Amino acid sequence: MRVTRTEIAEVLILEPRIFADARGFFLESYNRRAFQAATGVDVEFVQDNHSRSLKNVLRGLHYQIRSPQGKLVRVTAGEIWDVAVDLRQGSATFGKWVAATLDAKSARCAWIPAGFAHGFLVLSDAAEVQYKTTDYYAPEHERTLLWNDPALGIPWPLAGEPVMTEKDRKGAPLASAERFA
Repeated sequence: MRVTRTEIAEVLILEPRIFADARGFFLESYNRRAFQAATGVDVEFVQDNHSRSLKNVLRGLHYQIRSPQGKLVRVTAGEIWDVAVDLRQGSATFGKWVAATLDAKSARCAWIPAGFAHGFLVLSDAAEVQYKTTDYYAPEHERTLLWNDPALGIPWPLAGEPVMTEKDRKGAPLASAERFA
């Protein structure tokens, strides 16, 4: 597994070894020992999620203010533009964001630790996203950061208007969003 640190050092891009031949391919999508050795992070994942979305669907930017979730995100079909925003109040990178393109062909994954808002935009006709979380979904603690807040300045690579829920459309701007201590 190859690990690349992003401009926010705690957010990592992971590239597994893919063994391909005439039959198809094989890759190890997750191995706790290999993940810990490569990243220095030892976490226990408690929930796996799987979503399918069509082109131009924007999901996020989501986080849980209590029961915060670290996420290991990978795409099993299609391509997305994946975004993480640092909401850790005391962090040197508070309010900064990083993004990476994730797709099924490369099998690249993103590690987004707790303390970040997360979202993605589907670039392909459809995409399936699977992600492991370090804590359980707690709807009463879920928050949404405004995806197009000018204070963030995220240049989403949209093809027209995004397709999104009303909840995501009405997220809180960074200035009034709940933050992590």
